[in-house]
Formats: sequence, C-alpha cells, structure tokens
Amino acid sequence: MRSPWYRVGLAAKYAALTAFLLFAIVPLYWILVTSLKAPDALYAVPLQYWPRSVSFENYRQLFEFADFGKYFRNSLGVTIFASAGAMIVSLLAGYALSRWNAIKTRGRLLLALYFTQMVPPFILMIPLFTTLTRLGLTDKLWVLTVVYVATVVAFDTIMAKSFFDRVPSSLDDAAAIDGCTQIQLLTWVLLPVMLPGLAAIFSFSFVNVWNELFLAVILISTGDKMTVPPALNSFISKAGISWGVMSAGIIVALLPTMAIFAVGQRYIVSGLTQGSVKG
Repeated sequence: MRSPWYRVGLAAKYAALTAFLLFAIVPLYWILVTSLKAPDALYAVPLQYWPRSVSFENYRQLFEFADFGKYFRNSLGVTIFASAGAMIVSLLAGYALSRWNAIKTRGRLLLALYFTQMVPPFILMIPLFTTLTRLGLTDKLWVLTVVYVATVVAFDTIMAKSFFDRVPSSLDDAAAIDGCTQIQLLTWVLLPVMLPGLAAIFSFSFVNVWNELFLAVILISTGDKMTVPPALNSFISKAGISWGVMSAGIIVALLPTMAIFAVGQRYIVSGLTQGSVKG
C-alpha cells in the first residue's frame, strides 16, 4: 500500500502541470477570443470571455487593409529556403565531423560551434548591418535568407553530428564494399535512416527563422518586403495598438509552426530521442 506522502506528491505534480498548462493556454485563448471580437466589443465592460457574436472583421482588415498576405508569403519563402539551406549545410558538416577521422581539428571545430551558441546575437547586429550596408546588400530578401542560414547552421550541425553518431558505422563499411562513393553513401544509405533527424533539424530551423524579428527589422526597410514579425510589430504605433488586427495576425502566424509540429511530431520526437544518446 502506497503511503499518503506518495499521494500528496502525485497531487502536487498534477497541480503543477495543470498550472503550467493554464499558464501556456490562457494567453493563446485570449488572443483567439480577441481576434474574433467585433472592433466595438474589444473594450466592452464587463469583459466578454467569449464574443457574443463571432466576427471576422479583424481578419478582413488584416488581409485587405494591412496586406498581411504579402508579408506572410515573404516570411514563408524566406523561412523555407533558409531552413532547407541550413539543413543541407548542417548535414554535410555533421557528416564530416562524425565520420571523417582525418579531421584533426574536429574537437576545436565542435568547440567553436558550441561557442557560437553562447554569443548574444545582438552583438553581431551592428557590424553585420554596417558590412551589408557598405556592400549594398540590405533590403534584399535573399540576403536575409543567407543571414538566417548562418544564424541557425551551427546548432543544426551539432544536431546533425549527434544523429550521424547514432547510425552504426557498419553501414558505411557495407556501402564501401558495394562500391558506394561518399556522396552515394550519404544520399542513398544514411539519409533514409536519418529521416527523423532531418525532420527535427528542419522543424527547429523553421521555428527559429519564422519567429525572428530583429534581423528582419534592421536588414529590411521596404514595407513590401517585410516578414511576419516586423509586420506584427508595425501594428504598434504612437496612436495606439490595433489589438484586434494584431491578435488576428498572431493567430495566422501560428498556423505554419502548428502545421510543422502536427505533421512531423512523430519524426521530431523520434529524431530528438535518436540524437540524445550515443550508444
């Protein structure tokens, strides 16, 4: 028979989990409710915890007057290309660091990659902006894409190496006996085994790039080229904050990341588990 202290501990654990769940869900619920309220109901007293009449006026203003669809397409294109590019580079780098024993400075390279994760990104913004301005490379979405690749590729490489370390080296030996080159080994043998790892790398890159604000603000100055985070930030002005339109924009901005994790959840969890332990 279990002691009363066990039941107390179990109740405390579930209470803590419930509190954390409410802490995470309540803000999202309130943003959704705000986006579905009519403009004149946003400041109604008493508060409406669910709109008496559901209105999509905020979403109409978001896409018709704020032209949010253009920003959404810009952000989606930049994020997909940056995530795919970072995934390709990190796979090649992770494969080399995991498999090529001829790299004598492998430990130093890994240390450098870990060090980049400790450097605050704000330190790099001023020299990056100054350099790109002198080269005439600001206000270009493809340059923003390349910069995003550079910002996430270090962590992606660390993840990719851990995934490659989990793949038995006997597969390399068998492929070499069959006459496979290094590229054939990587594309035909190792990558199919690493599909969960690919999903994890792409998903984390996608989320990081999609939510990035500061680089997009300093490198893009034309309104037509803005991505989603600066577009949402533009709803804050000296005249006030468009809470309804901003809430609608946040809900729309959440959809791609929710889709990524909904579709690839099984692969993401498997990939993280695969890369967490070496054995």
